[in-house]
Amino acid sequence: MQRAKFTEQMGAQNFWDNQEKAQQVIQALKPLNGLLKPFEDMQTSSGDLQALLELCAEDDSLEGELTGELAKLERQLDDFELRAMLSGAQDASNAFLRVQAGTGGTEACDWAQMLVRMYSRWAERNGFQAELVDELRNEEAGIRSATLRIVGDYAYGYMQSEAGVHRLVRISPFDSNARRQTSFAAVDVTPEIDGSINIEIKPEDVERQTFRSGGPGGQHQNKTESGVRLIHHPSGVVAESRSERSQHKNADMCWKMLKAKLYKIEEQKRLAAVEKQYDEKGEVAWGNQIRNYVMEPYTLVKDRRTDVETAQVQNVLDGALDDFIQAYLRMKAEKEHKKAS
Repeated sequence: MQRAKFTEQMGAQNFWDNQEKAQQVIQALKPLNGLLKPFEDMQTSSGDLQALLELCAEDDSLEGELTGELAKLERQLDDFELRAMLSGAQDASNAFLRVQAGTGGTEACDWAQMLVRMYSRWAERNGFQAELVDELRNEEAGIRSATLRIVGDYAYGYMQSEAGVHRLVRISPFDSNARRQTSFAAVDVTPEIDGSINIEIKPEDVERQTFRSGGPGGQHQNKTESGVRLIHHPSGVVAESRSERSQHKNADMCWKMLKAKLYKIEEQKRLAAVEKQYDEKGEVAWGNQIRNYVMEPYTLVKDRRTDVETAQVQNVLDGALDDFIQAYLRMKAEKEHKKAS
C-alpha cells in the first residue's frame, strides 16, 4: 500500500515537472512565434500584390486596388520591424504598470489618475486588456497610486517605454485663481512572471500584512481585511492588492507582482545594462522627467529621450502613444546594436 502511494506521488510529481518544462518551452518560443506569424502574413500579402501587379499591367482600373494593397504591405513591414525589436526575455509577457503621484499635492494625484486613464485607453485602442489591480485614492481628488495589469502579447515589450517620471503643466482646476501648475507622477513597469520562471522567494523573508480596503466593493471591503500587502525584507520590495473582495485573490495577485519586481531586479543585475536599480528614478519632481505634457500656455507633448513631440495633447491623453513607444524602441534597439558591435 505504501509503495503504491509512493509511486502515485512520484507519478504526480513527474507530471507537474513535465508540465513546467512544457511551459518553459512555450515561453521561450513565444517571441519567435510572434515573428513567424507576421512574416507568413507578409509572404501571403507579397504574393497577392505580385499577382495584382500583373493584372494591373493589363487593366488600369485596378491601380486603386494596387495602391491600397501596397499601403497594407508597408504597414505590415512597419509592424514587423517594430515586433523584431521586442527580443527581450520577457518582452512577450503581460505587464504590471504602477502609477505613483509625485510632488504637487492634489494636482499630482489628479495627474496620476489621468495617466491611469491614458494607459487604459492605449490598451483598449491596441487590443490589450487593462485590469485595475490596486488603487489608493486621494481624499480630495485623484489617486495617490494605482497598478494596472496590461494583458496581451508583448504588453511588457511595448509598455517598458513608459517607465519614468511624467510632468504635466496646465491651468489648475483646483485653484480658484486659475493659476498654472506643474505636477509630477512616476510610472513603473514590470513583466508578469508566470510559473515557468524560477524566482525563489523564501517564506521567512516575506512579511504578510492585511488591511481594510476602501476601493471598489463598498461596505464588504471596508468591514473586512481583504487587502493584502507583501514585504520582501531582503530587497525592501513591497506589493499590494486591494481590488478583489477575496483576500485569497488579492494575495495571489500580490505574489505575482512581488515575483515580477524581484525578477526585474535580477534581470538588471545580470545584464548590467541598466544604470539604476528598480524604482530608483530619483525624486519625482522637476529635472527627472522623461516626458512633458504641456496644456498651457501652449499645447505640446515632448519625450526628452527621443525628442518626439506633438501638439495633440488630448489625443495623447486619450491613448495615442504609439509614436512615443515606437521611437523609444528604435532608440533602445540602436543602443543595443552599438554595444554588441
